[in-house]
Amino acid sequence: MVHSIYSNKDIFLRELISNASDALDKLRLESMLNKELEVDTSDLHIELEIDQDARTLTVRDNGIGMSHEDVVSLIGTIAKSGTAELLRKLRESPEQQQRAELIGQFGVGFYSTFMVADKVTLVTRKAGESQGTRWESAGEGTYEIEAIEAGAPQGTSVTLHLKPEDSEDRLFDYTAEWKVREIVKKYSDFIAWPIRLGGADTPLNSMKALWARPRSEVADEEYNEFYKHVSHDWTNPFETIHMKGEGTFEYEALLFIPSRAPFDLFTRDAKHGVQLYVKRVFIMDDCEALTPLYLRFIKGVVDAHDLSLNISREILQQDRQIQVVRRRLVKKVLATLTEIKEKDSERYSTFWTEFGRALKEGLLDDTENRDTLLDLLRLPSTHSAERPTSLREYVDRMKEGQNDIYFMTGESRAMVENSPHLEAFLAKGYEVLILTDPVDEVWVEQVSQYDGRQLQSVAKGQVDLGAEEIAPERSEGFAPLLSWLGTKLEADVKEVRLSTRLTTSAACIVGDEHDITPTLEKMYRAMGQEMPHTKRILELNPDHPLVTGLRDALAADAEAPSLGEAAELLYGMALLAEGGELSDPSRFTRLLADRLARSL
Repeated sequence: MVHSIYSNKDIFLRELISNASDALDKLRLESMLNKELEVDTSDLHIELEIDQDARTLTVRDNGIGMSHEDVVSLIGTIAKSGTAELLRKLRESPEQQQRAELIGQFGVGFYSTFMVADKVTLVTRKAGESQGTRWESAGEGTYEIEAIEAGAPQGTSVTLHLKPEDSEDRLFDYTAEWKVREIVKKYSDFIAWPIRLGGADTPLNSMKALWARPRSEVADEEYNEFYKHVSHDWTNPFETIHMKGEGTFEYEALLFIPSRAPFDLFTRDAKHGVQLYVKRVFIMDDCEALTPLYLRFIKGVVDAHDLSLNISREILQQDRQIQVVRRRLVKKVLATLTEIKEKDSERYSTFWTEFGRALKEGLLDDTENRDTLLDLLRLPSTHSAERPTSLREYVDRMKEGQNDIYFMTGESRAMVENSPHLEAFLAKGYEVLILTDPVDEVWVEQVSQYDGRQLQSVAKGQVDLGAEEIAPERSEGFAPLLSWLGTKLEADVKEVRLSTRLTTSAACIVGDEHDITPTLEKMYRAMGQEMPHTKRILELNPDHPLVTGLRDALAADAEAPSLGEAAELLYGMALLAEGGELSDPSRFTRLLADRLARSL
């Protein structure tokens, strides 16, 4: 049973220290509630004792202790928890305002000791009683229990008769002082009670849970050092977020936004998430349930008071409480970023340079915070080559008569800026967002508007730039060419039409309003998803000499073999102009070379 619950043998010591911490908390509470209980609470502590010759490790506390009946009930019955019982009684007594800072589930946690011990001996005496109890078991389904009439100190001691070290089974030598110190530092550093080794007065644990102290009492240097401890970074954090949740579910959170992006920010298998504590006891690193993937750069600690956990504290339940905390953390982080953006634009730009690509991923699935995320965007545009723009700034600069927010996706800024799709927009003085991150291809498909204005791709659908429509008689003059090209290029395009978006280029390729872009199609294929080829639309500039010349040549001799080659070259040039890939580059270059040779 024990091996099926716990994957890491080191946590046995965490469990025993947690139980000892519970016992000290219970004694402190009982001494306040029961004035007849005469106990000394001036030096409550946890003591660890190592005997390398006997190969034993003892965890001792001077807390509440257990009676004979408690031992049978709590340890003899797996998962029976005195902590849970005490909390139940406290909740049923509305006049008792004091709440115990308890971790819980003594029974099951205690049995984790049999992962590392052949035999476990427990000696305990309950505060206020004279008789103690001795319990011993080899973990084989039976145990021995006897009363101790005198000599048992108040509290509980658990002595583990350790198994031999076995590196293949990841069973370490727990009589090694360095190993004990390592485990305490990792799992129990913030336990409120001092943990001492071998009777020394110096605690092994810091007892300093920064997140439990008011922010006004914590210096920036302390926050910085703690950040470096949890993040393994050597620079100070960009921002510190200290928050506390009260009400039906209490928790404290100390979160950090790093100053620079980690090298594995976009690595698929990289771990993310904050550290999870329950009542200052370390539960797990990288708790992904508490932060969404797009905030994977956030570091820090969440300490829950009443978190629902599975049978061991290693496995987190995906329950309502977790989701409530997650939503609050996300909103707090985004609110903090919004405040920085509004107060210090340059500082926010520093953050965006490091983490903007990751933040944009939130637009894909965090619909609850989509409006906030849209306001946090910083996007390159044709307005400035140096300074990205917010969507709010874009809207404020929109020209009179402009209704939509225009954008274009592509592999690079240079490719987008030189694309024929932009010609008419730039001629009209319309600003176009330049989106070159891979994630841009995806989020613009899911976000249709901002502030009531449509987000419109300049490379999709029909565009209305307020220009005069092509006269019907002029369209009729190109009708034979459009029909002929549609037939000639039917393997590649689904339509050929005249364009209102071109001013200097002969042709461009556009998609229908809801067509998938070629780049996104390529991304899906790279991920192993089969995608049918999407035929697009070839648009022609009716004022370009190449288009008018092709129209006239077709009217003069529709059977001329050079016309077919010209059609291929026209389509190929339009494809290359948008950064596309030719299906047969060698044929295209051969046709182009022949044409150039004949023109000389």
